[in-house]
Amino acid sequence: MSARRRRTRRVLGIIAGSVAAVLVLAVAGFVIWANNTYPAEPEALAEVAHDERVMVAERDGVIVMSPSEQAMSEQAEPSGLVFFAGAKVEPEAYAATFRETVAAGQTVVIVQSLLNLPLFETRPLSDFTSLAPEVDSWAVGGHSMGGVKACMFADSEPEVVEALVLFASYCADDSLASRDDLVVLSLSATNDGLATPEKIEASIADLPERTRFEAIEGAVHAQFGAYGEQPGDGTPTISDEQARVEITKALEALVGA
Repeated sequence: MSARRRRTRRVLGIIAGSVAAVLVLAVAGFVIWANNTYPAEPEALAEVAHDERVMVAERDGVIVMSPSEQAMSEQAEPSGLVFFAGAKVEPEAYAATFRETVAAGQTVVIVQSLLNLPLFETRPLSDFTSLAPEVDSWAVGGHSMGGVKACMFADSEPEVVEALVLFASYCADDSLASRDDLVVLSLSATNDGLATPEKIEASIADLPERTRFEAIEGAVHAQFGAYGEQPGDGTPTISDEQARVEITKALEALVGA
């Protein structure tokens, strides 16, 4: 082998090694970023844990919130919601959000996806609905990026999904726009600095004509969960407790739709 060829192979080897090293560092950096999550606020989580009306269990890495036996017995037709946590938000952070909804008789299954990013979720919807076999009718929903994933399930499994719940979120395309069999709630916040009112307004054409759009006056993006402040968000002018009251009201109206 000539000296020139050996030099060329050596240079190519150095380049390949450098590219591989950069890729490894990039992947490692991404994994570290994705796992730097927003945890549930301890006080809000403790209130749920001490509420005898609500049962909370972790099954296969998924949080299942179910009503007490008395609350369940008062439901004519048990219904449930499979809910996808927002990007990098731990599922327990939504326990306080759904506390009163579950106490009223609804089951909520909160999903934490691969690398804490809902768009990486590959499990079928049945993996989550099977965790509550007593439930007869199902909705899907999500917060922020989780809502985008919920839209995908509503589109791909119309025979299972009867309703769609979006918290500060919108669909990635208009595949649901022509659906007249899907009940949809789009709940946003007027002071949201991430899913801004302008972005919500722009999403209207992507959802069915009968979609109910509601906005919580003075609330922000992070108040759909209980995980503290989020970079880029707006400034709330209502308390977390009041935001939860408004969320519960909106969900009650959805169940009655």
